[in-house]
Amino acid sequence: MFMSQLVVSFGETMLRLAPPGFERFLQSPQFVATFGGGEANVAVALAGFGNPARYITVLPPNNPVADALIGELRRFGVDASQVVRGPGRMGIYFVETGSNQRPSKVVYDRENSAIALAKPGDIDWAKAFEGARWFHITGITPALSQSAAELSIESIQAARQAGLTVSCDLNFRKNLWKYGKTAQQMMGDLFRMVDIGIANEEDCQAALGIHADVDVSSGQLNADAYRALAEKVLSAYPGLKMLAITLRESKSASHNGWSACLHDRREFILSRHYEITHIVDRVGGGDSFAGGLIFGLLNLATHADALEFAVAASCLKHSIPGDFSRLSREEVEQLIKSGGSGRVQR
Repeated sequence: MFMSQLVVSFGETMLRLAPPGFERFLQSPQFVATFGGGEANVAVALAGFGNPARYITVLPPNNPVADALIGELRRFGVDASQVVRGPGRMGIYFVETGSNQRPSKVVYDRENSAIALAKPGDIDWAKAFEGARWFHITGITPALSQSAAELSIESIQAARQAGLTVSCDLNFRKNLWKYGKTAQQMMGDLFRMVDIGIANEEDCQAALGIHADVDVSSGQLNADAYRALAEKVLSAYPGLKMLAITLRESKSASHNGWSACLHDRREFILSRHYEITHIVDRVGGGDSFAGGLIFGLLNLATHADALEFAVAASCLKHSIPGDFSRLSREEVEQLIKSGGSGRVQR
C-alpha cells in the first residue's frame, strides 16, 4: 500500500432502500437494501481502481446497520479505521429508479443523523489524514446542518494545514438546504479553500451564483458556453488549480448523452462523448466521475487522460445498480480503448 497515494473522503453514508428493478415505491412490498452516499461512493470507486482510499464519517454507536456499513466498506478495500461513533441515527434514503420519460425519484429520511449532529472537534483530523495525499469532500455535508457545515470547513482547513490536495464536488441538493443558510452563503467560503473543483452547470449557478448560457434540456451542448462558465468560476476562485464540469444531455431517464470538460488554467479540454441508453441506475454516476478524475490526476500521464478515465468510469457506472461503481481500472481502460461495443469478453 503506497500511502503517498492515499485519498481520504469525508461525508455521510446512508442506508439505501430501492424497489426491485424499475418498480414504483411499494409496488411490491419490498425494498432492496444497500448503502450509498457521495463521498463513500468516491472511496469505493478509488479502491476499485487500485488506489488506496480511506473514508471518514460519524455513525451511531451500537447499531448493527452501521456495523454492516463498516463491513461493506472493508469488503471493497476501503480503510474505515477512522470512522467515528457519535449521537444520532443512521440516515436513510429511498430511490425509485426512473425509466424512459418517468424520472428517478429520491426521498430523504436523514434528519438528526449522526453526521448532521456532529460538530467541530468531534473528529481527530491529524489521525484521519495520517499518511494521506488527497482529501475529498462534497457540498452535501455542509447542506445537512449548521454544525455539519462548520465541521466541513474544519476538515478542509485541517487538510490544507497537512499539505493535502483538496477536491470538492459541489453536488448541489436543493432538498437538503433547510437549516437557514443557503448553498451560496456556505459554499462560496468553502470553495475558496479548494484546489480541484468538480461541478455541473446547475451546481455552479445554485451553489456559487455563477450563471452560464447553457440549456441542458435542448439535447445539444455548446462547448464554448462551458468554456466561458469554467473561466468565470476560475476567475471568481483564484485558488482553484482546475475545474471539471460534467456535461449531461438528459434525453430521457433511460437515455443520456455524457461527457465532461476540464479547465486547468492552461487549456480547456473536452472529453469523448458517450450515448448512454437503457440506463440501469444513474445515481452515483457523478461520484464515479469524481473518483475516476482523482485517480487519473494521481496516476495517469496527462490531465486529458485523467478526464477521459473519469468520463468512461462514470459512463460504465450507469450500467450498475446501486450507488457503488464496482469497477476495475482495467474495465474502464477497456472502454476507452474499445469505444463501448459491449462485445462479450471471453
